[in-house]
Amino acid sequence: MTSPMFEKIALVGIGLIGSSLARVIRREGLAGQVAISTRSDATLARASQLGLGDTYTTDAKEAVRDADLVIVSVPVGSSGTVAAEIAPALKKGAILTDVGSTKASVIAQMQPHVPDGVLFIPGHPLAGTEKSGPDAGFAELFENRWCIFTPLPGTDPAALEKLSEFWRCCGSNIDTMDPQHHDMTLAIVSHLPHIIAYNIVGTADDLESVTKSEVIKYSASGFRDFTRLAASDPTMWRDVCLHNKDAILEMLARFSEDLSSLQRAIRWGDGEKLFDLFTRTRAVRRSIIEAGQDIDIPDFGRQAVEHPPKG
Repeated sequence: MTSPMFEKIALVGIGLIGSSLARVIRREGLAGQVAISTRSDATLARASQLGLGDTYTTDAKEAVRDADLVIVSVPVGSSGTVAAEIAPALKKGAILTDVGSTKASVIAQMQPHVPDGVLFIPGHPLAGTEKSGPDAGFAELFENRWCIFTPLPGTDPAALEKLSEFWRCCGSNIDTMDPQHHDMTLAIVSHLPHIIAYNIVGTADDLESVTKSEVIKYSASGFRDFTRLAASDPTMWRDVCLHNKDAILEMLARFSEDLSSLQRAIRWGDGEKLFDLFTRTRAVRRSIIEAGQDIDIPDFGRQAVEHPPKG
C-alpha cells in the first residue's frame, strides 16, 4: 500500500483484538499513526514495550483526538462509558466502530453519545482465542475470518466501504446483518458453546474428589477442549451474558429441549435416533472445514502445534 488508508487510527483497548489490530495495521501500513489507550498503566506499559503503537495514554479522549478511525475494543458492558468519555474529542468525519460480540446492546449504549458528523458503524470480527492481553495478539488473527457489520439506518455507504476495505486488508471476509439477527446468530454459534463449556468445567470442579485426580489426569479426552473455551476472559463473557440475555436464554431453552430429547433416546436405547443425530452433526463439522473456517488435521491440529516437525 503506497499511502496509509487512515492518517491516524486510535485503538481504545489493547487486549487480544486490539493488539492483533495494532500488529496487522503496522504490517500492512494501514495508518500513518496508531494511538493506543487503555485504563491499566501496566497494560499500557506492556503495549509500549511491544511497540504496538506510536503514542500511548490512559486518557481515551487524548488518544482519539484527530483520529480518522476509532476502534473501541473493550468488554461490551463498558461500551457506553467509553463512548461518553471519547465523544467530545471525536472529530467530524471520523469513523467510529467497535468489535463487541453483541450488537443491539452496544448500539443502545454507544449511539446516544455519538456526535453529529461522526460515522458510527458497529462491527464484530469473528476471531479470537482463549487468551487475552497485549501479548496474546498476532497479525494473522483475522485471516479468512468474518467481520460482520450491523450498519444503522442512514449509514454513509462510502464510510462503510472504507471500513470494509480496512478489514479486508486485515484478512477478513465481510458481511452485514441486522443487529438482532446478529445477536441471535452469535448466541448459538459462539455464546452458547462458551456457556456450556463454562458449565461443564464448573461441574467438574464441583466434583472435587474427581477434579483433583482423574479429570486433570485424563483431560486429553473431550474435557480438554471444553477447558480451552472455559479459559476465555471472564469479564468479557460476563458482559456477553448480561448484554445478549434474551437471545442466549432463547437458545438455552432450545438446547434444553434438544438435550431432553437426547436423554430420552439414551434412556430408551433408541440407537437409530442417536446414530442419525451423530451423523447429522458430523456433517456440520465437515461443512465448517470445507468453508475454510477450520483445518482438517487430527486432534484439531494440536499435534502440529505442540510437536512441530524437526529440522
